[in-house]
Amino acid sequence: MHIVKVKICGLTNYADAKAAMDMGADILGFNFYPKSPRYIDVERAADIIARLPAFIDICAVFVNEKMEEITKAFRMCHMDWVQLHGDETPEFCDQFKNINVRTIKAVRIASDQDIEYVKKYFTDSLLLDTFDRDQYGGTGKQFDWRLLGHVDIDKRILLAGGITPENAPEAVKTGVYGIDICSGIESEPGKKDHKKMEELFENIRHLKG
Repeated sequence: MHIVKVKICGLTNYADAKAAMDMGADILGFNFYPKSPRYIDVERAADIIARLPAFIDICAVFVNEKMEEITKAFRMCHMDWVQLHGDETPEFCDQFKNINVRTIKAVRIASDQDIEYVKKYFTDSLLLDTFDRDQYGGTGKQFDWRLLGHVDIDKRILLAGGITPENAPEAVKTGVYGIDICSGIESEPGKKDHKKMEELFENIRHLKG
C-alpha cells in the first residue's frame, strides 16, 4: 500500500496550521476565495507561512481568479501548489506549465459524466469533490466514492468531500493519491478542532505505512 498524502485545507491561523503539520499533514491549504467562510487574505497567509518550517508543502486555493492575482499570491506566500477550485477550463490550467508551481484542479462530482470530465485536465493532481449548486467545496457532503472505479487511478487523485475522522480509513482504502479534509475536523468554519484532527491521523496512521 502506498503512503497516502494528507491535505488539511481551510486554514486561517498559525495554531491550526502548526498542529496539522505536527500531527502529520503533508500539505496545508489556504483559501483565497473571498466568498468562502474560510477565506484568508494573502498578507495574513504569508505571515503564517513564514513562521512554518520550509519542508511542509503549502497550497493556495482559488476560485475563478485572474491569472495575475494567482501569480501574485503564490509568489508572496511561496506556495508549492495552486489549487483551482472553480470553473477553470483545461486551457486555463495549462498556463501553469511554464511556472514553477504544481497544480491541482478540483472537479465537483455528481455522476459518471463528471468522472469522465476529469480526464480533460493534465494538471499535476486532480481533486474530486462533491457537487453543490451553491458552494465551491467545503460542503461537508460525501459523493459516491464507488464512482472512483471509473477513474484511471494512475492520475494523482485527491479525494475530498465529507471526509471525517470516522470515514477517513475508507477514503484511504479507495487507493487515491491523497485525501483532503476541511469541514470534517472543524469546530466552526475556519477553526480546526484539534481533538478531531488528532483522531483523524490516529485512525489512518496504520494505513499509511
